[in-house]
Amino acid sequence: MTPANEHDNDMTLTNRQGHPISDNQNIRTVGSRGPSTLENYHFIEKISHFDRERIPERVVHARGAGAHGYFEAYGTVGDEPVSKYTRAKLFQEKGKRTPVFVRFSSVVHGGHSPETFRDPRGFAVKFYTEDGNWDLVGNNLKVFFIRDPLKFPDMVHAFRPDPVTNLGNPERFFDFVSNSPEATHMVTFLYSPWGIPANYRQMQGSGVNTYKWVNKEGQAVLVKYHWEPLKQGIKNLTQKEAEAIQARNTSHATQDLYEAIQRGDYPEWELCVQILSDDEHPELDFDPLDPTKLWDHEKFPFLKVGKMVLNKNPENYFAEVEQSAFGTGVLVDGLDFSDDKLLQGRTFSYSDTQRYRVGTNYLQLPINAPKTHVATNQRDGQMAFIVDRAPGQSPHVNYEPSSIGGLKEAAPSGKDHEPAYNAKLVRQKLERTNDFGQAGDTYRKFEDWERDELISNLVADLSICRPEIRDRMISHFTQADADYGRRVSEGVAALLANSPHLGSVSAQEGAEIAKNSGHGTDGY
Repeated sequence: MTPANEHDNDMTLTNRQGHPISDNQNIRTVGSRGPSTLENYHFIEKISHFDRERIPERVVHARGAGAHGYFEAYGTVGDEPVSKYTRAKLFQEKGKRTPVFVRFSSVVHGGHSPETFRDPRGFAVKFYTEDGNWDLVGNNLKVFFIRDPLKFPDMVHAFRPDPVTNLGNPERFFDFVSNSPEATHMVTFLYSPWGIPANYRQMQGSGVNTYKWVNKEGQAVLVKYHWEPLKQGIKNLTQKEAEAIQARNTSHATQDLYEAIQRGDYPEWELCVQILSDDEHPELDFDPLDPTKLWDHEKFPFLKVGKMVLNKNPENYFAEVEQSAFGTGVLVDGLDFSDDKLLQGRTFSYSDTQRYRVGTNYLQLPINAPKTHVATNQRDGQMAFIVDRAPGQSPHVNYEPSSIGGLKEAAPSGKDHEPAYNAKLVRQKLERTNDFGQAGDTYRKFEDWERDELISNLVADLSICRPEIRDRMISHFTQADADYGRRVSEGVAALLANSPHLGSVSAQEGAEIAKNSGHGTDGY
């Protein structure tokens, strides 16, 4: 019989069934590009538990603000009829308006955290279309830290406070990203002024992941979505500016959005898409499905498809903003998924989280319910207060198919999009990782003051990290751009020379130093 303590010192990662995990970086997919498969047991167990980690606050995106408005279609995509690329009804007619609800948020921190923290911002839009709801769920930055959803719970854990001390420390953040080189591009954005938007009205939005548009013939193209502020422009904050605001107001972005709408200064964004043919694009040095990458807007221009106006504040914060629930899988006819692994992982996780956090019948709440016909055979569950029954449906028949008064399938609105696959089922990264190229491009495109701010913020946080973590990060920055790595390296060396104790502090001491210096801990 095996002694109970034989594996006490074994650091092997397992799941909760005790199965050793040999690959915690890649879900199982059809070929390295995907799509993913439902039998990803480790991923589904891991993400399902992660979805339920907080009660009742959102696991991520807990701090938020929201508003109602409308989306007005242009009827075109760039200079072409939109019907060439998608049959989604909300885009077809020029001037057609679709009601929307938008929730802006920070990502990592709790419901009462200051809105000045260095953190990505959520930008989630619920379109109440005639074909049911469409949720476009994204962030203000156009890229992300990871490309495989299996890493998502670990990423958020690393960005959160220490589970023992409950103190934040930049070393946890940099420990994770230094071992995840694909995060270098996002880190470059995050530690620049783009990491602290001035408010919700003056920030961009992006779907981040790659989606598809499908036309009536079933033909598909790859698309990326972008929200660009119209009349209000884009504005970001330096660390010092953010600290000055935080000293006076921890809810400045919520207040700014509410007061702007209250006085009739309605914020507007233009929705743009980038379009690529639905193939692997071997001519690129990255995979277009990789969410850590940008599609060069000079090669793949932003094509305007409509604008969004927010013109009504919520009547009750909890009922509308807090209970609003979004999911990347909420698409309407004419919109589809790509094989982007992160998108497919999010599509399971988001709706699973809402069923746990808000309840089984979260879609019956007014803020989440579609403003069109709803008739399902789903019944019961906690807090069910209506029955999704059609007017002529027999109350005795809650199944399909049926010949005695049950619901019928809808007629197809066009040909199905049928992507074909011929690949092995594998656990692999995308072949074209190119983890550092675009990070260097982004660094070089920054203005001088943005680069100065980026270096200053990185130096402050890396200075309290262990040498091996600092060295890995500097190596990543150097591979992105030699000047980038050199400036961070020299900055850290100078700061440590003046404060040699920084290089050997404990996690708790580092957290306190970062807190007192106004850097890092208040963000990641």
